[in-house]
Amino acid sequence: MTAIDAAIRWHAGDFHLDVALGAGPGVTVLFGPSGSGKSLTLRAVAGLLTPSEGRIAVDGRVVFDSARGLDLPAHARGIGYAGQRPALFPHLSVGGNVAFGIRAGSRADRARTAAAWLARLELPGFEHRRPGSLSGGQAQRVALARALAPGHRVLLLDEPFSALDESLRQGLRQLLADLVQERELAIIFVTHDLREAHLLADQLVVIDRGRVLQAGPRDGVFRAPRHRRVAELLGGTNILAGRVVARAAASLTVSIDGWEAVAASWHGDPQPGDAVDIVIRPERVVIRRGEPAATNTLPARVRREFDYGTNHTLEFEPLGPGPSLLVDLPSRPYDVLGIAAKKDWVLELPPGDVHVMPAAPPFRATTQ
Repeated sequence: MTAIDAAIRWHAGDFHLDVALGAGPGVTVLFGPSGSGKSLTLRAVAGLLTPSEGRIAVDGRVVFDSARGLDLPAHARGIGYAGQRPALFPHLSVGGNVAFGIRAGSRADRARTAAAWLARLELPGFEHRRPGSLSGGQAQRVALARALAPGHRVLLLDEPFSALDESLRQGLRQLLADLVQERELAIIFVTHDLREAHLLADQLVVIDRGRVLQAGPRDGVFRAPRHRRVAELLGGTNILAGRVVARAAASLTVSIDGWEAVAASWHGDPQPGDAVDIVIRPERVVIRRGEPAATNTLPARVRREFDYGTNHTLEFEPLGPGPSLLVDLPSRPYDVLGIAAKKDWVLELPPGDVHVMPAAPPFRATTQ
């Protein structure tokens, strides 16, 4: 069942938000650059911002409908919400903040529930402390506990880990995964961190300039973007201009800088002669020692490299016709292959990882 079903419009000055969004059980990540409309969308669903027009339903119950004049307040929508800022009540204790939204049970029951959530968020014994005594990361976790404590099935989280160090982030990501399984939670999670989006998302919604550019299962969106702008936002650094040479039932042959490659993934209806954009993610390029040639092999030389500790990014230039490519490689394979001592290699682009999109002009705010 779809937990959130929203189609809304809102504008302020030159910014126009026009978003249709559906989210079911699991984690739906709203991903995009700062200022793209992610947080505005979340606030509208939560009842903290009133759209100019549209409709929002939560678990099948309509909570906003501009045509009917219906706009339920935030506390009546049955949603847990944690924003970018903790926004804790300064006059209440930490325990009182967490228990604030719990409606069922006695005062003692609510206090026990609050204490249990604080312990689960690695804040045991914090019930009697005041918000002013907390660090930024502690306050953020208290806000998350407050959103979780009432037991709502729908949870909206707006960059809730931004003030936390990586070790805490890892623990809380696992907590969210556990809660999805335990309670069949539907979580909408806002981030502009590409790594976090990939780690958390079951479904990925890419937003830019107030529009949803693409939505679907995470891996499908990452590996098969609809057009260049989506590929750019998702870190597809190998985005190449080319032209379709031939089309078969399950593949395309494309020409890129005088080099021909076979692609087994595409969006739209590319035909021979069409100008296209081609993307292959840098972590999907295979570095070969020079074994017998396979499909889509390109002799190339390392021109520059960047060492990030856990992985290396290598910039290759072709030794003949073909494109320059970036390749991401974990540190262990980098060492085993001996790349630091050898500069000439053969790159292989598996056809299933070569994705073709219609060639598009630079993105405009009106692009759908």
